[in-house]
Amino acid sequence: MTRRLIVNADDFGLTPGVSAGILSADQLAALRDSALGVGIHVNFTLGRPLSGGRSLVDGDGRFVRDANVAAARAEVRDVEREVNAQVEKFAFLMRRAPTHLDTHHHVGLLAPVTEVVLDAARRLGVAVRSQNATARARALTAGLRTPDHFFGESGPGAYWSLARTLAQLRALPGGVSEFMAHPGWCDDALSYSRYGRQRETEMIGLGTAAARAAAASLGITLSHFGEL
Repeated sequence: MTRRLIVNADDFGLTPGVSAGILSADQLAALRDSALGVGIHVNFTLGRPLSGGRSLVDGDGRFVRDANVAAARAEVRDVEREVNAQVEKFAFLMRRAPTHLDTHHHVGLLAPVTEVVLDAARRLGVAVRSQNATARARALTAGLRTPDHFFGESGPGAYWSLARTLAQLRALPGGVSEFMAHPGWCDDALSYSRYGRQRETEMIGLGTAAARAAAASLGITLSHFGEL
């Protein structure tokens, strides 16, 4: 069985350093004009909503950082409006359709966000991330494309060290796998985050010639969600 790998770098646009680490140039135009597969990292836990839904925010008008709390208090109509607003903003900025949908802090695993995101993916005709067997079954039942396997985490230690990357490449199962990654340069704007310096470790673990050479030597084809 062939082995294909999607290395999915989350959080582009979070800070200039994170964007620069992902792209090696902090410019939206460079991302837009690249051949990279670019999806929508649907957000309900950081910053402010585009739609202003009251059930999505705290007293200061900001998203609630805890994904479980954010989902539990969210009203379906507000979730729908916000997802639609984020899809529209992506289309305006990128001038192309997304390759897939996934969610910040895995809030897409929680009701009522799950069904709204799946509905949006169906409407757009794009793939989705599946972090576990339950999420994968939901996606497939909904008729959506999704990888066969998922690997990745974000704390407290750096996940994709070079050693772990090479070990996981050697053990990669057949089918399509996603590596959820968080590469980036840790700048002052990221000082609030518990996953800051770890991103620089992931830059080495995933962004060096050694990792790419290892994948090639093992017969692993690098891919993106748009090619599912």
